[in-house]
Amino acid sequence: MRSRPRIIAGTIAAALLLAACGGESASVDGQRFTRGIGANPKSIDPHRVEGTWANDVIGDMFIGLFTENAKSEPVPGVAESWEVSEDQKTWTFKLKQTKWSDDVPLTANDFVYSFQRLFDPAAKQAGAAYDSVQYGILNGRAVAEGTVTPDQVGVRAIDDYTLEIKLEYPMPYLPGLLKHYTAFPLPKHAIDKFGTDWTQPENLVVNGPYKLVEWRTGDFLRSVKNPLFDGADDICFDEVVYLPVSDHATMVRRAQAGEIDMNNSFPSGQLDKTEKDLPGWPRIAPMMATTYIVTNTQQAPFNDARVRKAIALSIDREHITGNILKSGQLPAYSFVPPSIANYTPAEFDWKSMPRPERLALAKSLLEQAGYGPSKPLKFEYLYRSTGDNPRIATVLQENFGAIAPWVQAEIRRVETQALYDQLKAKNFIISDTGWVADFNDAYNFLYLLDSRTGSMNYGQYVNPAIDALVDQSNLELDVAARAAILKQAEAMILADTAVLPVLVRVTQDIVSPKITGYEDNPEDIHRTRYMCRKE
Repeated sequence: MRSRPRIIAGTIAAALLLAACGGESASVDGQRFTRGIGANPKSIDPHRVEGTWANDVIGDMFIGLFTENAKSEPVPGVAESWEVSEDQKTWTFKLKQTKWSDDVPLTANDFVYSFQRLFDPAAKQAGAAYDSVQYGILNGRAVAEGTVTPDQVGVRAIDDYTLEIKLEYPMPYLPGLLKHYTAFPLPKHAIDKFGTDWTQPENLVVNGPYKLVEWRTGDFLRSVKNPLFDGADDICFDEVVYLPVSDHATMVRRAQAGEIDMNNSFPSGQLDKTEKDLPGWPRIAPMMATTYIVTNTQQAPFNDARVRKAIALSIDREHITGNILKSGQLPAYSFVPPSIANYTPAEFDWKSMPRPERLALAKSLLEQAGYGPSKPLKFEYLYRSTGDNPRIATVLQENFGAIAPWVQAEIRRVETQALYDQLKAKNFIISDTGWVADFNDAYNFLYLLDSRTGSMNYGQYVNPAIDALVDQSNLELDVAARAAILKQAEAMILADTAVLPVLVRVTQDIVSPKITGYEDNPEDIHRTRYMCRKE
């Protein structure tokens, strides 16, 4: 039984304003949970966002057919039960009878509407960011490409509380995919009424445990408990405040002052100091996440695989992880992290090469590509403003320059959400980025290099052989045979240096020891509804 915090009315608004300015504890009498999310969401529309920082907010407000338990494992959400056809390509769900926060019944038609809207090309023009993760749904890609109409998406309501989803190919990992925010139901009645303003706090309708009531861009977002959520009485916190602060040192100080309960990182390379300053707060655990460098493969100089390989060879991954970050990160010589189930990643074939030999080979490759003292290799490397990325960027600049004096890299810091927008718009030459698994399967990484993936293929990489292997893996039901196909695809991706992996991430959260219900997990997803505060 979770302890329920006492509620003292009338203090919340005033205390919130003080806490936002650093004035007093954000946890007045225990009814509020205050968490740092690291960056500003660009929206709270599940079809318009990407990034873990947005997921922290909208994942508290919406529930899909499946949802997460405290360990981020898929468990039933709106789905009460389901059946899978013999060919594993048709899933039929019986839905619980639940309501939206405005007391309107949630039905199978809301899911149909949501998936049709997700893939609709008109939605892409309005800013849809991430439909490609759901292309396994029948006709999802075809609708997105405009070859069939949205009503041909393989999702239909058999009746108000029975939903059928048809797939392009068997997807044993579908439960994990259906807890993703792109699969959340959306309130058609609210969107029809308010249009793009439906996400304004006064218009917002949700089906999850919390509802946004206030958003001061760059300052905080505030949500309150949805009393119509099934299980609302068992939720400890009546209010959640999200702080989009990218300076993790600031958040450590706020934790010391008693102003926050949790932040999604602590300053890189400062695990020992953070443990000393905040005993019991740091939480370190392996993640299904890779930090990597992406190049625009359609623009010079990185349309030349020799240049991409030279830059990859120059990266001193062991120094970055062991001497700079020092928080358990692993050097990455594969794109798929080693913690992914039923899969052993491929690796760069030069992994065992000593660093001096790597640098010599890198210089030779660049010379073969026509670069040298009379034609220096110059480029601007972009990096995200959050997390470890600023510290890594300065090391990478030195690494690139170690190839030869005529390799001249400038580095530029960009606000994280703005950089992801640039990556999707292909407005870059070379940049850092990262991928956190949406579900525990190697496909979730490798599909990013499929030429048909769309905006999430940041580097515009095209290789028909990769596309064919991805398709072949989707038709293979034998687990080992499928893994072998995916590994072949990854080996080809690495041989062509389509991406430049740097490190395998670990969680670096700080969480008050008074908070219960936080569970380490490789997706680093922690829903507020599972957490409580000890008396």
